[in-house]
Amino acid sequence: MTAALATPPAQARSSAAAEHGTGAGKSSRAELFREAGERHHVPEPVLLAVSYLQSRWDDHRGAPSVDAGFGPMHLTDARAALAETHHHHSSGDEDPRGDASRPPLVHRETPVDQERLPASLETLGRAAALTGLPASRLRTDPAANIEGGAALLADHQRSAGLPLSPDPAQWYAAVAAYSGAEETGAARRFADDVFSLINAGESRRTDDGTVVTLPPAPVRPETRQLERLGLKATVPGAECPRDLGCDWTPAPYQMLSEEPGDFGNHDLSDRPRNQAIDYIVIHDTEATWDTTLRLVQDPTYVSWHYSLRSADGHIANHLRAKDVGWHAGNWYVNSKSIGLEHEGFLAEGGQWYTEAMYRTSARLVRHLAKKYGVPLDRAHVIGHDNVPGTVPANVAGMHQDPGPYWDWDHYFDLLGKPFKAHGRPTSPLVTIRPDYDSNTEPYYCGATPADLCPVHGSASITLRSEPRDDAPPVTDVGVRPSPGTWSVYNHAARVSTGQKYVVAERRGDWTALWYLGQKGWFKNDPRHAMTLPAKGLVARLRPGLDSAPLYGRAYPEPAAYPADIPVQPLVPLQYTLLPGQFYSVGQTVNGEYYHSKTFELAGHTVVRGAIRYHQVQFGHRIMFVKADDVVLASAAGLPPVPN
Repeated sequence: MTAALATPPAQARSSAAAEHGTGAGKSSRAELFREAGERHHVPEPVLLAVSYLQSRWDDHRGAPSVDAGFGPMHLTDARAALAETHHHHSSGDEDPRGDASRPPLVHRETPVDQERLPASLETLGRAAALTGLPASRLRTDPAANIEGGAALLADHQRSAGLPLSPDPAQWYAAVAAYSGAEETGAARRFADDVFSLINAGESRRTDDGTVVTLPPAPVRPETRQLERLGLKATVPGAECPRDLGCDWTPAPYQMLSEEPGDFGNHDLSDRPRNQAIDYIVIHDTEATWDTTLRLVQDPTYVSWHYSLRSADGHIANHLRAKDVGWHAGNWYVNSKSIGLEHEGFLAEGGQWYTEAMYRTSARLVRHLAKKYGVPLDRAHVIGHDNVPGTVPANVAGMHQDPGPYWDWDHYFDLLGKPFKAHGRPTSPLVTIRPDYDSNTEPYYCGATPADLCPVHGSASITLRSEPRDDAPPVTDVGVRPSPGTWSVYNHAARVSTGQKYVVAERRGDWTALWYLGQKGWFKNDPRHAMTLPAKGLVARLRPGLDSAPLYGRAYPEPAAYPADIPVQPLVPLQYTLLPGQFYSVGQTVNGEYYHSKTFELAGHTVVRGAIRYHQVQFGHRIMFVKADDVVLASAAGLPPVPN
């Protein structure tokens, strides 16, 4: 290493940052990357690509990610946020298994060990030590944050015993180390993604209003450098595309007592031979990575198929797709879904997810959807917050993750199924699609409306009871008898990107949707439309009926059950479909119930009925209506929307 390439001491670097205008608003976002790279002798393409894979070069107005990462370089500062951390399956009234025919699962808390936080969740402190900049500035000042990220990359390069070379190809080990991954496959996949970005190039307007561009450049990185990091071998056996470098971390299946049905923490099955897989459910963990892995390996806890780590997008596989996880709070959905948990413990004000995690999640979902025939749309790729309660008593306790800050628009771009306009511009069926960055709903993150979340983009729109700015949100009778709130945790009055609804009325800039049996209003200025015209089927009440009930699960009729299997009652939810209303149809299914109460797979049975259901987008959550109660029609044939 030559003297010319030596990194200056922390105080000198801090002074250099000030001289170059960092934090003073003198440089554009692109210039900040160039200047920081020059000061720390990090090739600009490397710094840009690493940042893009973390934040897409955005500062997020200083708001943390859902796992306490800050700024364009996602510098993490998790320790202060862990005092009230809990896994979302350990809270609320929802039974993750969602099978009322069995005794409720006992919720068990697993404490977070703050002494064992991985280095990947405390990178901001290291950046502060390297640069001499205060932690508060590294969190909120994008210039300082980029400075800290550049210093970390240079530090990783030196730690690997490598020179601060101007050649991007010589930075493979440093990039892999920046991911924080301890597993060879995860570190390799992160570094490969960074260098793929360098080769392909990227350009976008960031949240400071300026354009950052990474020009494409052919680079063949020195991948053998990875051996210098001494990482753990990837555990083989995962059901996962090879290039994702997934670990196999199995959830345990074992008897818990001598009682025949007392076993955990999932159910054996033989999908898709015995049941089709219809859904992929997106969750967030509300816990650190280490805690999440401890929980899913607890035989007394619950289970899901895959966990995804925030900082680098690493994937751990816990269940075979053929088996049923206990994750969605609805047994019908569980028995027909694959569950993905994304790391994020909802640090106060946490409002975004890393690009690394979005990308690996999308690649995994593309693979699963193709393998199991799951349509890539919002009727089948759903959030935990879209799963309905099974009976009226548990509607209010259903969980709300991944929340309004999950960027469904970007996610479906990565899935290769971007949301587009279909049909005539005046179509009464619409796809919700606000501009994520400018859609800054006034959510509050604390216990009261005074505890406002930091201003940030959102994928959700709050519906009002009337077409005026001061009208309260619509009322969800299943959640509370009074109007909804703007709490970030409450979806009772929200629609989200990619969901389809039927327009009930238009008044000037206001649009009303049919939602939970009523009209829900939102401002929809045609110059900045928050919807796209859509094609598809819609359901309306069959003539001659006064109303039709909605269900949270598509179970068979009583006559379909064998004598040795208890009949599962068809319990309507609190909602009804009324005359003159229309709802988007996601799919049509025959009633099914997976009877799985014994430890041995041989005792499991799929009960199939003749009764048919249509899945409808009735509120924020999907629901089911009996096919005999409604009539289907093409949205193109609906009458004009009243104005």
